[in-house]
Amino acid sequence: MKKAGMVGCTACHTPLPSTTKISALGGSNFHDPSLYRSVIGSLQYLTITRPEISFCVNKLAQFFQSPLDSHWKMVKRVLRYLNGTASYGLHLKKDSEMNIAMKITAYSDSDWAGDPDDRESTTGYCVFLGSNLVSWASKKQTAVARSSTEAEYRSMAETVAELVWIRNLMAELKLAISEAPVVYCDNLSAVLLAANPILHSKSKHFKIDLHFVRDHVTNKEIQVSHIPGATQVADIFTKAIPSETFLHFRTRLNICDQQAVASTPERKN
Repeated sequence: MKKAGMVGCTACHTPLPSTTKISALGGSNFHDPSLYRSVIGSLQYLTITRPEISFCVNKLAQFFQSPLDSHWKMVKRVLRYLNGTASYGLHLKKDSEMNIAMKITAYSDSDWAGDPDDRESTTGYCVFLGSNLVSWASKKQTAVARSSTEAEYRSMAETVAELVWIRNLMAELKLAISEAPVVYCDNLSAVLLAANPILHSKSKHFKIDLHFVRDHVTNKEIQVSHIPGATQVADIFTKAIPSETFLHFRTRLNICDQQAVASTPERKN
């Protein structure tokens, strides 16, 4: 905050306005690119305990080479949000032994063709161990998806790869998983493709991801389930969303006021 000259700035409720479409084109160049890179680099470290800003930091980091004044304006918006939530952070709860024995759930989402410059999509996912958020990601896909189903399925493949890694880690730690991890996706076509043994013509251009997910589903190592978009918490990792939805999903990620948590007496199991 001090580096950016934003100490004591006015707070705001969300890191980015929901109507924002950030582009690399148009506008004048920012006068101090090194300051831009330095502040974004600091924000990238902050995402370790503040996952709700992952999307906006990832998006703004894409303009390292040639930031514009409009990009710096968005950085200042993120800093204003952080100024109002300086005591917030990711809270890890002490689950009972029964809960820890071990349910893994994941949410997978994408913003199809959301980049206004190259129409590439954004992948977002988050993984919960019991009630605790243990892994998350927000990143741009490396190729243009020809359909929303393809974009969602690529995100699902990323999520499944992360779940396989977590399962292997837990096996090395001798921790039993009570049931196969569940991936929740709000795209019904992608969910059906995960279990359907028939290759449809519209899926031929992403066969590798298709087989990767389907093999794990067929072997009952992963479950895939459909949920409504209104409950898709991974949406917070793919785009700027309205204030009310953002605050709801932030709570579901267990990001809360740590000062308030510290002052609350610990409840015994």
